[in-house]
Amino acid sequence: MGFMDDAKETADAVGEKVKDTWEDTTDRIGDKVDEMKAEADVKKAEAERDSVEARNALKEDLRDDT
Repeated sequence: MGFMDDAKETADAVGEKVKDTWEDTTDRIGDKVDEMKAEADVKKAEAERDSVEARNALKEDLRDDT
């Protein structure tokens, strides 16, 4: 019986390790996705800022010409 108990404990330990590794991996993937979304949001905001600055500069030039 001792051998079976040891095998069961070993299998449980391996199963727990696999579960922990899986959870860590899914957390890392989620973190990377969040990071990529944040970077995309920053790039979008920067592009919008540049667009507004260009539009305002053009309007200012048109005002100066009149």
